[in-house]
Amino acid sequence: MSKYTTLIGSTAIAMAMLATPAYAQIEDEIIVTATKRETTLQDTPVAVTVTSADVIEKARILDLKDLQSVVPTLRVSQLQNSANTSLSIRGFANGSNNLGIEPSVGLFIDGVYRSRAAAAINDLPVLERIEVLSGPQSTLFGKNASAGVVSISTAKPSYETTGYIEAGYGNYNLMTAKGYVSTGIADNAAVSLGGGFQTRDGYAEITSLNEDINDLGRFNLRGQVLVEPTDTISWRVIADYSEIDESCCIVATGIEGATAPVVRLLGGETNNVNDPFGYETVLNRNTPNKYQDWGVSAQGDYDLDFATLTSITAFRKNEGGFDESDSDFTTIRLLENVYQDVEINTFTQELRLTSNPGDLPFDWMVGGYYFNEDIVQESGASYGPQARPYVNTLLLGLTQGQVSLGSLEAAIPNLAPGSSYADGQGSDERFTQDNEAYSVFGTVDFSVTDRLTLTGGLNYTKDKKDVVGSANITDEFSSLDFLGADGAAFVAAGVFVNGQDPIPGLVPNGIPSLAMFLPSIGVAPTPANIQALRSGTFAGAAQQAGFNQYAAGVGQFAAGAAASGALSDIAAIQFFTPFLGFPNAVESGQTKDDDLTWTVKAAYEVNDNINLFASAATGFKASSWALTRNSRPFASSRAAIDSNGLTQSNPSFGTRFAGPEETTVYELGMKTRFEKGAFNITAFDQTIEGFQSTIFAGTAFVLNNAGEQSVRGFEFDATYKPVDALTFNLGGAYLDAKYDEFLNAGVPEGSAIDLADGTEDGVGDLSGETPAGIPEFALSLAATYTFTVSDNVEGFLRADYQWEDEVTIVDNLPANVTREVNTINAALGFEWDSGMSVQAWVRNLNNDEYFGSGFPTPAQAGSFSYYPNQPRTYGVVLRKEF
Repeated sequence: MSKYTTLIGSTAIAMAMLATPAYAQIEDEIIVTATKRETTLQDTPVAVTVTSADVIEKARILDLKDLQSVVPTLRVSQLQNSANTSLSIRGFANGSNNLGIEPSVGLFIDGVYRSRAAAAINDLPVLERIEVLSGPQSTLFGKNASAGVVSISTAKPSYETTGYIEAGYGNYNLMTAKGYVSTGIADNAAVSLGGGFQTRDGYAEITSLNEDINDLGRFNLRGQVLVEPTDTISWRVIADYSEIDESCCIVATGIEGATAPVVRLLGGETNNVNDPFGYETVLNRNTPNKYQDWGVSAQGDYDLDFATLTSITAFRKNEGGFDESDSDFTTIRLLENVYQDVEINTFTQELRLTSNPGDLPFDWMVGGYYFNEDIVQESGASYGPQARPYVNTLLLGLTQGQVSLGSLEAAIPNLAPGSSYADGQGSDERFTQDNEAYSVFGTVDFSVTDRLTLTGGLNYTKDKKDVVGSANITDEFSSLDFLGADGAAFVAAGVFVNGQDPIPGLVPNGIPSLAMFLPSIGVAPTPANIQALRSGTFAGAAQQAGFNQYAAGVGQFAAGAAASGALSDIAAIQFFTPFLGFPNAVESGQTKDDDLTWTVKAAYEVNDNINLFASAATGFKASSWALTRNSRPFASSRAAIDSNGLTQSNPSFGTRFAGPEETTVYELGMKTRFEKGAFNITAFDQTIEGFQSTIFAGTAFVLNNAGEQSVRGFEFDATYKPVDALTFNLGGAYLDAKYDEFLNAGVPEGSAIDLADGTEDGVGDLSGETPAGIPEFALSLAATYTFTVSDNVEGFLRADYQWEDEVTIVDNLPANVTREVNTINAALGFEWDSGMSVQAWVRNLNNDEYFGSGFPTPAQAGSFSYYPNQPRTYGVVLRKEF
């Protein structure tokens, strides 16, 4: 009940604050380019939230993760490593954990699409604004994003010499330095250069190594050249370089399964399940992340009188990864040497013609976009020297002491003694993806009257991906088919030896052991007689026939027992099952997608202060590939794989790629401005068919298409200035999200999701469920107070509060593990007329604790791990502007 009261009460306060006479406009107009034209925020009929450079500085927003504290519809998650960042708008997000997934939320910096969202805001020396656009933006951005866009704009070089130097210090030994200078070099040319670095000790400790984790080590450099040879021609060239060298990311144990005692039995340590926010972890080794990202872009604008031609050409390169990560999160050497190295080369070209204001009752824009990206990924994982004793102990526990790895190896032909779970066994994978896409798009705004404008737009996108995947699997044990011949051989061996199946209770009492059976046919159970019977050379024909009948019965029973899944517990500890490389005779390794998307909109200006709009739009995102070791042929390809001689021992089926996403959204919005404030609200109904879902299933990520996911609700933002010195900002969102249809969702053993009827283990039905991680309500509230200290000193005090409703963290985790966000940030600053300034800041002032995300702990069934949020950080910054 309290969450409804909070939202309704906050909205009522906002409306009450704005219930003032509408005879004048708020003084500060916010300029946006959400429609590819410069318009005011209030006159832009798009659901867009704008964060100004002033707010970014005062709130000390250092990167994309901090931005969500002022934009309620935006959520930013960092998982696994420093470069794995996921953006979510209105609850729709993907694009992390698998390089083959294009993000549903597009990130653009100065008009250039960034296919990887690892870019940090602190890499950008002088920001102008950040615009967060909700819903598909197909007719405005050539590289379509099916769920929304984050568009970042930086300042152009200045002809006047300007700049700043800045240095800061904070807790955990945080040290920052930034600098920027811009100047004219000719009457029609200017340049700028900026850069900086951040270093910080880790806010978490690996107690087993006495080392920090979650530290910072970042460097960036960015230069620009602006050339304006005439009043009608402008060129802007940008080159940037950034690097990351840090250890990431701390994992806490939220739920401890039955395997934890086995780890401790082998002399290992596990994370303290009773103190997940102690920011302490245990590992065998640290996990350094090293990434480099650089690029160059050139934007040309040509005023052709009737229209402006814009060309944006860009090349970007991203490379790096991590080596020898300890991914079992214990001190035993179980699953180690997990690594990933990637190289991504991206080329983009946009060409856009936009009409200039004129006497005609319509404005228009047409454009074309080309995208070409090459990905090379090498990854893998291997067992450590304690994997074999760990699994052996698990087997003995599963079978009440009857089965060990040694007895398995003795019972199954061609499995050498000591060969299972040997040190260094595992998987080495290589994937390449070549993606080429182009689109043509356009919009027309028709002014029916001075107050009514109708908009229509189209986008046609064509996308092709060529993917190659291969893996070298050296884990022999995982190639055994325990549901087929290998399982039958093992069951039969157990019956022959002692009349019992290795899984207690499976074998009927009527099946005797071989030693008990042979005397009944007059044969002494000696090794020589047994060998003679098995080889079919026993002298007594009756005795040989009796033995053959007995053996056939045992074999028939053993095959049936294996097929029934009686050995599924043993099969569950097969971590690196065989990988079928592709392309092959059945799988082309290629997808080709195309789609025509559209938008229609009506905007009505009630008066100078109130604008209304209604819109409908569709969006599209092409197929995404599973570039992980869990990439599997589709079950529908099984017959063709068998007929082409590609059948493997212990074959498994799943997903190679997820088909396209198709989005439909309907919106009703109102934008108002008053003497002392503004209030904007948008109600929406948004659906994505074929939503590309990725879930970690214990050893790798499973890619799948949700049949349909929808979200209905509203989002709003309000500004109120009761006096010039005080500004209140309030933003909020209500999200009613649901999986309308999601069959065959990947569900690891031990999760809270019920298995669908008639489906195999590991598959769940989420239809009708609320997607995890999407809060029903979210709010952000900020207050900024400016004051005069003396004739030459001005000051400000700012505080903001972020609240998110309680929500289950991830679909495949226990439902009782939830997240609720209640975070306070604050800053105090002073600025002198000389250009000197000082700012003290604190983020997460109240030390709010919550889990960002989580996953089933690898190789430890029943255990679940989580990413704790960052604790309180604070510091002081000195700055000199000139």
